[in-house]
Amino acid sequence: MNKVELIAAVAEKAGMTKVDARKAVDAIVTVTKEELKKDGKLALVGFGTLGVTKRPARKGRNPRTGKEMKIAAKKVVRFKPAKDILK
Repeated sequence: MNKVELIAAVAEKAGMTKVDARKAVDAIVTVTKEELKKDGKLALVGFGTLGVTKRPARKGRNPRTGKEMKIAAKKVVRFKPAKDILK
């Protein structure tokens, strides 16, 4: 499902127009991004939790040459699904 299909599904389920559904989806994406940029956490009961974790620097290999290289530390977004998400 892409964003256009998500907006159509939200509009249908919520009984709203696609314009209003687009505003709602865009607002959710914006709020989620802002919260994660603050190194925050977003928990949706029954769905899962989004959070930022720090990945440490490590050594890796260039797959093309096989030469060892350093991979810088960075922050990544992790999703932990709720236990009953697929039930």
